[in-house]
Amino acid sequence: MDATEDRDALLAAARGGDGEAFRLLTDPYRHELQVHCYRILGSVQDAEDLLQETLLAAWRGLRGYEGRASVRAWLYRIATNRCLNALRDSARRPLDRAALHGEVPLPEPTRRRGRPTWLEPYPDLLLEELPDRAPGPEARYEMRESVSLAFLVALQELPPRQRAVLVLRDVLGFRGAEVADMLDSTEGAVASALKRARLTLAAEMSDADRDTAPLPDSPDERRIVEEFARAFERGDVGTLLELLTDDVWLTMPPLPLEYQGHAAVGHFLSTIALRDRRRYVLVPTRANGQPAFGAYVQDPRTPILHAHGILVLTLRGGQVAAMTRFMDTGVLSRFGLPRSLRRGDVPPR
Repeated sequence: MDATEDRDALLAAARGGDGEAFRLLTDPYRHELQVHCYRILGSVQDAEDLLQETLLAAWRGLRGYEGRASVRAWLYRIATNRCLNALRDSARRPLDRAALHGEVPLPEPTRRRGRPTWLEPYPDLLLEELPDRAPGPEARYEMRESVSLAFLVALQELPPRQRAVLVLRDVLGFRGAEVADMLDSTEGAVASALKRARLTLAAEMSDADRDTAPLPDSPDERRIVEEFARAFERGDVGTLLELLTDDVWLTMPPLPLEYQGHAAVGHFLSTIALRDRRRYVLVPTRANGQPAFGAYVQDPRTPILHAHGILVLTLRGGQVAAMTRFMDTGVLSRFGLPRSLRRGDVPPR
């Protein structure tokens, strides 16, 4: 039995109510569909929810699937439209912005920007589960770039429909006619949306970061990351600044505050992050294809280290071009990291 006959047999069985056949039919696409939803929504939790909605809708709609498109394209159609519906629903709700009041007043930011306050990091552990499937020939972005934080942030600046079109065309490589069918649109409308999306993305993203970043897990990347971790754990702001580019950015989703440059970032590190000899332990991990850490603050009165979010580094050449600290400690579990550690249990780097 060839692949087409096998698929047809599974499809017939699934239409007859065979749940195992449906699982075998859809399982090869689960992980990539979740990443697709994450790109469009920016939230891992929302992506997980929308994946389940997609599979439920596919199960219920099997009798309406006529087989003119591949099972994969059919599932992407369902997932994309579910994501667009979710974005329309969320647009009607007030934004849930984090309170700006901390233990001490925060310095005046370089700028306040309506960045996606819902943005969450995506664990590389989940990316490793993606099937080794090359995108279509018209794709413009490699896998590593299309999950980077810079790409995700820029993508969230697009209107939802443009966002979906750009991901389907330039990341996944679907043809214009396929995307038009998925969105119940025309090829002309898809081409127009894609053109506008590309212009916005080009203005938002820096070519320098993606062109000069060291390869993942390369000796150059490991050296930079280790030097950064040692300086951060020592509270050595001077050494940290030597490791940062002159135009470095510091952001802290969900806070809409951004700090840029040595003066602003150094002041923030000295007066907020590393104030009063506060000490951290950084546990290595990876997020969005980038080096990252689970950050833990040492309690001077006990042997307990308390979770302080996920810190993701964006590298340019031999320096750190951006630090993104995700403040929600709830994301740690997705990286296999605990909410707290005892000092004796800290894993070696």
